[in-house]
Amino acid sequence: MKTALLDERGGLRTFVIVLATASHFTAIGAFSRAVVAYFDWSAKQYRHISIDEQVEVLSLMGDVTIEDGKPKVHAHVVLGKADATAHGGHLIEASVRPTLEIVVTETPRPLHRRFDPASGVALIDPAAEKVRRG
Repeated sequence: MKTALLDERGGLRTFVIVLATASHFTAIGAFSRAVVAYFDWSAKQYRHISIDEQVEVLSLMGDVTIEDGKPKVHAHVVLGKADATAHGGHLIEASVRPTLEIVVTETPRPLHRRFDPASGVALIDPAAEKVRRG
């Protein structure tokens, strides 16, 4: 894994993170807004849910894999609201406020995803790397 600070102004810092292989990550913190998604099994599609208020990131976990030759982030999140209710799902997008503490663990080998027609989504295929290696 390689990291570099690209820019720092007005209290905002922008980093680039290059993950040469697969990785797993966890995080806690807070968002000012977020979009999560729920996979509707019968429709085989994601239903987006907008959360337009300050929330605590109670749990965020996911992985970075290779799908069709490109990096693919797959993240699940549980968000806590001020009224003590929680919302969760696939993290589609979010705005961090004030911080998000992320721990990244890089794996020694790439993990690949392949489309699974039965589920309608791309799933990690442990055999994919063995096939590529011969």
